[in-house]
Amino acid sequence: MTPRDDIYRDGITACPGAFSAEWADRMREDIEVAFAEALARPGGAVGRGPNRYYVEIHPEQLRGFTDLVTHPWVTAVCADVLGDDYEIVELGFDVPLPGAVDQPWHRDFPMTETTRREGRLDSLAFNLTGVDTVEAMGPFEIAPGTQFDDEPDFDHGMFPPKEKWGRYQERAVRKYPRRGDISARSALTVHRGTANVSDTARPVLVLGVDAPGAGNAERHDLAVTRSFWATLPDEVRAHLHCPVVDELTPIVQKHTIEGLVMGAA
Repeated sequence: MTPRDDIYRDGITACPGAFSAEWADRMREDIEVAFAEALARPGGAVGRGPNRYYVEIHPEQLRGFTDLVTHPWVTAVCADVLGDDYEIVELGFDVPLPGAVDQPWHRDFPMTETTRREGRLDSLAFNLTGVDTVEAMGPFEIAPGTQFDDEPDFDHGMFPPKEKWGRYQERAVRKYPRRGDISARSALTVHRGTANVSDTARPVLVLGVDAPGAGNAERHDLAVTRSFWATLPDEVRAHLHCPVVDELTPIVQKHTIEGLVMGAA
């Protein structure tokens, strides 16, 4: 079975130990710097429920960006699932802080017509944890095999009604990734974050990648400076379709997900 087979069957696959724990620690340091900056300005972070935030960042805010997007497993999965002309459209992170509660079951955006009509997945979300995940931290929970669920009563096309949560509870699998692991999933696979009852935040990096025409780039505001662009290998430039600017503008978050903003963050 290939990672593509896993994604089409279960909606998720993984590459344990893709990076060293030290690499993941540097990633977490960059997340913490960006998170502090985002919280200090209006619109810098979006709440996804009590004590849970999402922040989108620019590629050069992550020292390991090029390492990540040129990792052989990442590039192979992107090409195999999305085609050789895949596009990097999102870089950000989720931070469930202590006190974060169970999210409602959801997918990250509505199903595209390509997936609905052709059964073809046209986007992927790669996740990398900043900590070695344990139960108390509120692990990510996913319902394998639900990426093709096409229910007309999903609120906003993303949220199954509570009376149908049984299907997802029955399939639910909790994930306990360690620093250096990478997972790849269809963002349509129904999932949720669970309650963080520990005293430790559980930051997770998110890399979003599209097939051409999937349309998710319009949800995001990636940009790179000319000096950073000059450092990127051609194999990265070919997949990074974003503005090249003289100076970066801090991102005002717009990738809000209705229903996850459950009261004050």
